[in-house]
Amino acid sequence: MTYRLRPLYNLGGYLSATCLVLICTLITAQIVGRIIDVLATAVSIGRIGLAIPGLAEVSGFLLVGATFLGLAYTFVHGAHIRVTLLIGRLPAQRRVFVEAACLSVALALCLYLAFYLYRLLADSIAFGETSYGLLSIPLWLPQSAMLAGIVLLCLAIGEAWWHTVVTAAHRPDAFTIDDSGQE
Repeated sequence: MTYRLRPLYNLGGYLSATCLVLICTLITAQIVGRIIDVLATAVSIGRIGLAIPGLAEVSGFLLVGATFLGLAYTFVHGAHIRVTLLIGRLPAQRRVFVEAACLSVALALCLYLAFYLYRLLADSIAFGETSYGLLSIPLWLPQSAMLAGIVLLCLAIGEAWWHTVVTAAHRPDAFTIDDSGQE
């Protein structure tokens, strides 16, 4: 299947990868800082105190961004775990309708989640909510990444749903699922 918004889903994947690289960089910097502190203490210079305050909190927020922004990318590339044991054994005429039903449920759940994430984001902005850790990070930042990722996933599932429904209506015999789990 050809996704028309694939560049947008790829952007989400790149942003997700950027979040992972930032997590790795921050943790590496923290480890190097601790090693320098240990070495400075060993040579009687004393602790320098090279630590990144709030590292766990920032890494957690970046992990949220990496997880949610990568959802559409992994869906489009067939990397989500799918149980096709039952669906794969059905004839094409039935399989297309079962696939459409599964995509309908997935789309409904994603839209439900997107709606409530939007409400959560609006509340966080309205009340000026910040995180409780060492760093006072506005909660709308990670919540925006969550909402963007879910909206991208809704778009990707919506495209797949539309293509599957059109296939079911016009040529259900032509419906196939390739090795990646996508039509």
